[in-house]
Amino acid sequence: MPSRVSSFGALVALTMAGALALTGCAGPAADEPAASSTAAGDASAFPVTFDHLYGETTIDSPPERVATWGWGATDAVLALGIVPVAIPSMDYGGGDDRITPWVEDAIEELGGDAPAILDNASYELSVEELLAADPDVLIAPYSGLTEEEYDAVTAAGIPVVAPEQALWATPWRDVITETGKALGLSAEAEDVLADLDTQIADAAAAHPEFEGTSIAYIDDDVDTLYAYLPSDARVEILQDLGFVPAESVTALDNGESTFYTTVSYENLDQIDAQVIFTQAEEQSALDEFLASDRGQLIPAVKKGAVAAIVGEENVSAVSPTALSLPWLLPTMLEQLAAATATARG
Repeated sequence: MPSRVSSFGALVALTMAGALALTGCAGPAADEPAASSTAAGDASAFPVTFDHLYGETTIDSPPERVATWGWGATDAVLALGIVPVAIPSMDYGGGDDRITPWVEDAIEELGGDAPAILDNASYELSVEELLAADPDVLIAPYSGLTEEEYDAVTAAGIPVVAPEQALWATPWRDVITETGKALGLSAEAEDVLADLDTQIADAAAAHPEFEGTSIAYIDDDVDTLYAYLPSDARVEILQDLGFVPAESVTALDNGESTFYTTVSYENLDQIDAQVIFTQAEEQSALDEFLASDRGQLIPAVKKGAVAAIVGEENVSAVSPTALSLPWLLPTMLEQLAAATATARG
């Protein structure tokens, strides 16, 4: 998910009033719900039941009109060949149309009507906007969906796939498998995951120098430095590529979050990692941080062993989904390879 506050606050996974349209296309009117481009789910797989944070949800038959909320579910639905009838706005990394480029590409490729865009600028689900799209399921396993929102949607007769154990905590791979289960496309979801895992494994094999190299993923933002913990999906991807999370980051964890910790500037020299992975909205901001007194306190930064992802679209894509991972992986590999060479040189 994602980062929070500015680049950090905008991501989660990511800030999600009326529906907007895809670039150059008008969205459906509230009284004319969009048609869903569907792949045939396995009817024999139903009913399916999900245990989650707010209780239990049963879906009795393959959904035909799918709505999504949070991060990753939209991408998973599209990867399974379905254009949702409603998706959350991506106010960070989504450009003027509030849709990430990889999602826009997938919608265009699949064809069909443009989905309604649910305003997510305030992180709150508008049940009224959702119901106007006339969905028969809401898929939101990795989201900030509140119990009040869940109750309002289910009261309208719409089953909800809610976060399993905690908000913004469902592993990215589970988002894909949960979505496949909800749509009666579990086998297809496994195929999507297998393809992604092959891409990651091939990338790791092409870069044996990553194996065993310690790495810390940090974000200097609004006078606060965030360090991501091994539980974060973005750190998980780095581990899949062969990197080892720096033990120093875990040692600095102050328990304020499940996926990140803040690090005071007087402790920056304690971030002991061979490679630093970081992000910035603009190159100028990155350059300023790397050259700053506080940045130079970090040993790997001082050495120049830094892999950086720059630009809102790219920063947004670092949080892995069924579609964002293939979109950004080549850029990540290029940056990581250069930083690792510097660290080991």
